[in-house]
Amino acid sequence: MPRVLRRVRALPNPRLTGLGSGLFCAAVMALLGFLVQVLFGGSLTVYGVLFLPVCVLTAFWVRRGDLLTAPVVVPIAFATGLLTVAEHGDGVGGRLMGLVTALATEAGWLYGGTLTAGAIAIVRRIRLARRRAAAAAAATTARKRPTA
Repeated sequence: MPRVLRRVRALPNPRLTGLGSGLFCAAVMALLGFLVQVLFGGSLTVYGVLFLPVCVLTAFWVRRGDLLTAPVVVPIAFATGLLTVAEHGDGVGGRLMGLVTALATEAGWLYGGTLTAGAIAIVRRIRLARRRAAAAAAATTARKRPTA
């Protein structure tokens, strides 16, 4: 087995529930939003780039039964972290206007991350369905064999 593959298999492999994946994604994006605000002065491009690996991890770490929640929770988490990065004016109205503007200008990152999480979830779901179908076919074949 190649060394790179061994290292990848040695990485943590948590299985998050739908709620757990949402909390994970939202917490990480809020933390990244604070870090981007402090280190990069609120650069929305850096925030968008950091959003993509979080989407991938969320899609890979969600449980098999909750796969369809991954593309739902990542846009919510994007908006959660964006609250810390978006420029804002005075009061609630100014903060809301900054959030809406940031969502509009950074829609490419949002759609890209959501599409990535959705594609990974769909591929995992198809592989799961094929595995189940193969196991059912093997069980049916085993039952049909005559015993001697």
